Amino acid sequence: MKAAVFSDSHGNTALMEEAVRRTRPDVIIHLGDHDRDAMTLRQLFPEIPLYSVCGNCDIMPMSPARDLVPLGPVKAFITHGHLYGVKLGAVHSLVYAAQEQGASIALFGHTHEPFNDQLGGVHLVNPGTAGKGYCPTYAIIEVFDNGGVYCSIKDL
Repeated sequence: MKAAVFSDSHGNTALMEEAVRRTRPDVIIHLGDHDRDAMTLRQLFPEIPLYSVCGNCDIMPMSPARDLVPLGPVKAFITHGHLYGVKLGAVHSLVYAAQEQGASIALFGHTHEPFNDQLGGVHLVNPGTAGKGYCPTYAIIEVFDNGGVYCSIKDL
């Protein structure tokens, strides 16, 4: 299973659309800051399941603040990250939240900086920004039938 993960698009959907067409993921995940961009992707790609959460810049959000997403045999805890202090460089509360939900992957945004690491048995991935920044990025998460996970950050 392959998931395309975007965050912090801030109204810029063109690069995300292109990435989805190029990578043909099984699932799309949008991690907030303009959760309405996720609705645009849902309309453009109705055949691909899409999960989204809201961010700190979403006024009257259409998505929840956090969610638990099935990715093949594993679960991913998804959130924008602002509720877990990720901008301060601390990811421990995010790891704990993922562990409490039985998730082996935690996806977050908010910092506009890509991040891909493991802590406490949890894959932590921030796809960076799909909208604002000098180098827009996104993440590809590949989950294998045996529960193995491979995460990569790609330029948009």
